[in-house]
Amino acid sequence: MFRAKSPWSKRSGLAGLIALVALAAQPTSAREWIPLPKPRPAEAPAAQERAAPGEEGAEEGKPDSKPADQAAAKPEAPPQPKPPSACRVALTDQLAIAPSIPDITGPGACGGTDLVKLEAVVMPDGSHVAVTPAATLRCDMAREVVDWVRDDVSALAVLLNTKPAVLDNFDSYECRGRNRQKGGILSEHGKANAIDIRLVKMTDGRSVSPTDRSVPRAWRDSMLQSVCARFTTVLGPGSDGYHEDHIHLDLAQRRGGYRICHWEVWEGLPQIAPLLPPERPAEAPPRETAANTPTGQAPSRDDSREAPEQSEPQQAEQPEAAEPPAAPPPAAKPAKPPKKHRAERSFRTQ
Repeated sequence: MFRAKSPWSKRSGLAGLIALVALAAQPTSAREWIPLPKPRPAEAPAAQERAAPGEEGAEEGKPDSKPADQAAAKPEAPPQPKPPSACRVALTDQLAIAPSIPDITGPGACGGTDLVKLEAVVMPDGSHVAVTPAATLRCDMAREVVDWVRDDVSALAVLLNTKPAVLDNFDSYECRGRNRQKGGILSEHGKANAIDIRLVKMTDGRSVSPTDRSVPRAWRDSMLQSVCARFTTVLGPGSDGYHEDHIHLDLAQRRGGYRICHWEVWEGLPQIAPLLPPERPAEAPPRETAANTPTGQAPSRDDSREAPEQSEPQQAEQPEAAEPPAAPPPAAKPAKPPKKHRAERSFRTQ
């Protein structure tokens, strides 16, 4: 469908054509009065170069996009390291050899932040108590272990006239459930918030275990009091059957500040087992065994334990009794009433 052009459009086009012809017919001097643009000042920024036709980014009527692409291609600045935590600042080389390690993420809910590798505890006299193997712990947990070794374990070693040399790390960070049960609640070990201690090696060569019943009970009682005052969870012998040969320590946070201290300090083992029978005296008669007993005859017991032989009482002869009268025939038993059948009920659970 075509639309008729307006007569005004024809007139305007014709007028423009006449104006151009008249301008061209004017002499050169008449056209010189048209003002030219001012020259570009020297302090102006350089003009952006346009891409040649056919090149990428060359679009008619649009500025070149090359500077924007160059800005996008600039390498990103490396992320700034996180500032150290208050615990990391306080855990200096004068207290422990515990370098920081990267955060652990997963699998699942395992892992943690602000982690350290506790390799040794520096004692007040400058000596080192090695942690073998090195424990992967959160900084707060590592700091509590360091203070415990420096203040409490060293004092307990003095009671034994020695000094601590090695802290045996039975387990620290491990992504697992409680008591290694699959599908169970995540253990504090999976959060790098727990450590298991099996024994402490002393400088005199002794290895002292807090669960060893041959160690004086007073010493084990003192260790129980020290760990329960510092850590929020303490598990040992008698707790759940999984901590009979070591003690578990962690800093689990619970509602209301609830703490668990379950460690039964058993009595020491007796020097001589009381259930053993006394030794047989040398002057006792030999025991008869089946080897020196005639065939077909039961072995006799020891004379010392045998009761005096008693003669069997002789029964007095009794006169023959008269033949008893014949017993009457048994009376017929009354017929039993028929059993009533009860409806069986099912007691199976649903």
